Amino acid sequence: MNWLIDFFGNPANWSGPDGIPARLLEHLEFSAISLVLATLIALPLGLWIGHTGRGAVFAVLSANAARALPTLGLLVLIVLLMGVGTIVPVLIPLVALAVPPILVNTYEGIRGVDPDLRDAAYGMGLRGGQVLGRVLVPVALPLILLGLRIAAIQVVSTATVAAYVGLGGLGRFIVDGLATKDFPRTIGGAVLVALLALVVQLGFAMVQRVMVSPGVSQRQTVR
Repeated sequence: MNWLIDFFGNPANWSGPDGIPARLLEHLEFSAISLVLATLIALPLGLWIGHTGRGAVFAVLSANAARALPTLGLLVLIVLLMGVGTIVPVLIPLVALAVPPILVNTYEGIRGVDPDLRDAAYGMGLRGGQVLGRVLVPVALPLILLGLRIAAIQVVSTATVAAYVGLGGLGRFIVDGLATKDFPRTIGGAVLVALLALVVQLGFAMVQRVMVSPGVSQRQTVR
């Protein structure tokens, strides 16, 4: 506890390019860009596969293979190939980390919708895209949001690896603290990452409460 007081109570840690606000913004930049890119890749693909049933085996196998990639090792390899002139080297492994939960949960959510609902929608004269947008997505939304939440938490927690190749973010406190045996800095950085992950968790819980209709939420609870 004294170490946390030393870290958070030190005014020098709250200002300048190495201060908590600056490092937090860098961390949020890495995380937000990675999550947006992963969503743009995985969400449409998951919707299409879940709706059509095509390429399901390939998608699941690819997602599982991506999960097995060592994030830090991939980051170091990309840095060796591309250098550290931009944030691109850290974005690639973070996107690879975030795609699988979004893709798999979206696919499973769409595929798991009651077939009777599909048949009823087609019976009402809706076409493929209308069935997907008006029926399947609203029902599958809790599982889709779960995939996004898992991806966001994983990205926020793993973005600390950027510091290992000289980039910024909250991981700088951890890496620099370990290098100089400044344990208050190391523990303070770890606490900041944990708190940010918790904020992300709570944020997605609020989004789900707002976006998911009460009928769908009740149905998921019953299941």
